[in-house]
Amino acid sequence: MAAQTPPSGGTTEGTRPARRDRTHFLYLAVIGAVLLGIVVGLAAPGFAVALKPLGTGFVNLIKMMISPVIFCTIVLGVGSVRKAAKVGAVGGLALGYFMVMSTVALAIGLLVGNLLDPGSGLHLTDALRHAGRAQTAGAHETTTDFLLGIIPTSLVSALTQGEVLQTLLVALLVGFGLQALGPAGEPVLRGIGHVQKLVFRVLSMIMWAAPVGAFGAMAAVVGATGLAALKSLAVIMAGFYATCLLFVVVVLGTLLRLVAGVNVFALLKYLGREFLLILSTSSSESALPRLIAKMEHLGVSRPVVGITVPTGYSFNLDGTAIYLTMASLFVAEAMDKPLSLGQQISLLVFMIIASKGAAGVTGAGLATLAGGLQSHRPELVDGVGLIVGIDRFMSEARALTNFAGNAVATVLIGTWTKEIDRDRAARVLSGHMPFDERTLTADGHGAPHDAGAAAPAGGGKTSVGA
Repeated sequence: MAAQTPPSGGTTEGTRPARRDRTHFLYLAVIGAVLLGIVVGLAAPGFAVALKPLGTGFVNLIKMMISPVIFCTIVLGVGSVRKAAKVGAVGGLALGYFMVMSTVALAIGLLVGNLLDPGSGLHLTDALRHAGRAQTAGAHETTTDFLLGIIPTSLVSALTQGEVLQTLLVALLVGFGLQALGPAGEPVLRGIGHVQKLVFRVLSMIMWAAPVGAFGAMAAVVGATGLAALKSLAVIMAGFYATCLLFVVVVLGTLLRLVAGVNVFALLKYLGREFLLILSTSSSESALPRLIAKMEHLGVSRPVVGITVPTGYSFNLDGTAIYLTMASLFVAEAMDKPLSLGQQISLLVFMIIASKGAAGVTGAGLATLAGGLQSHRPELVDGVGLIVGIDRFMSEARALTNFAGNAVATVLIGTWTKEIDRDRAARVLSGHMPFDERTLTADGHGAPHDAGAAAPAGGGKTSVGA
């Protein structure tokens, strides 16, 4: 099955050798673009701010592809599984894991926030007070509104409006529908498989615009913020980055080693280009399609990847959870209204709910923080303005941690459900089965993880570890 995929990652016997992978030049260009953006932002702030549409445009191009990628991946995965209960088991296990890890992340944020005691000595101006109030407009209204928002206006609107959870719902319904059709649904599955190849090919073309997007995004944020805001708020920024790093390496790394036997540093290295893309755009959504493709290439079955990754992008936001508790303590201290232990625990419980559904895009964490404080401690909302200036920089750590958390979760869920090819994963992480950067697929001529795609014809079995 998957083990038969050629180690070259792009050739098969009897075919010409694959062209040399030149995509490493692309990511070197991204690094250069980020550095150039910082220089331009410091040297010509006014001009740099005007470059923001370049970054926004690139992120929008990536987001344009997210719904088609999720739809194809989930339909192919669910449609090729014979027993619907198996999909439900994967989804239930994933949601349970997400709830536990979000709670752990929130608790770690509270612990570190209490140790650092950030925010003391800062003063709130009228301008910052208004900035804090403005953020509440972008927050989720109620849990009911969030749940009703999962249901799209029509079957097609989920694919056109770019809502991840709406796309997830429609894809699951279509997948179960094709599953119920049996052999009659196999032509449709093959057709969607061809569409998926096209979608990933278009995505690989869009990626060549990454340096332009990275330059515009970094120049705009440095031009708008400068270095002044970083000086007085360096403590919480450093503490937040350190906390996120320790969470990924210690908490997630230990869990990954004990459960799956995978070294977290090897996994992070495998996803290095995705981390660079997130760092330059400050959006974990920009790497979502690539994460789906790379997890399938790693050896995790399509159903597990198709359910875990999209769901995790809305429910497994470890970085956002850490941010919410640390920022809440920071705001409370800065306003001389510290939270008691009981209030902190109450806030933790509230934030477990408030953090769900926060999109992995720039600014969502700030809006969620403001909305949570508005509902729980309204007198603290004004203090959100204190971190508006550095939220863009903290957004980098949030997005990177969220992405790492979802990558680890996919491997763990695959291990628990026995839906991962351990031998293939070892070869991929060791570099013996490189990912095809030209097609963003497991090999140069087929959809990611072709073993899963062929499952319907073989009786619906998708477990690559079976």
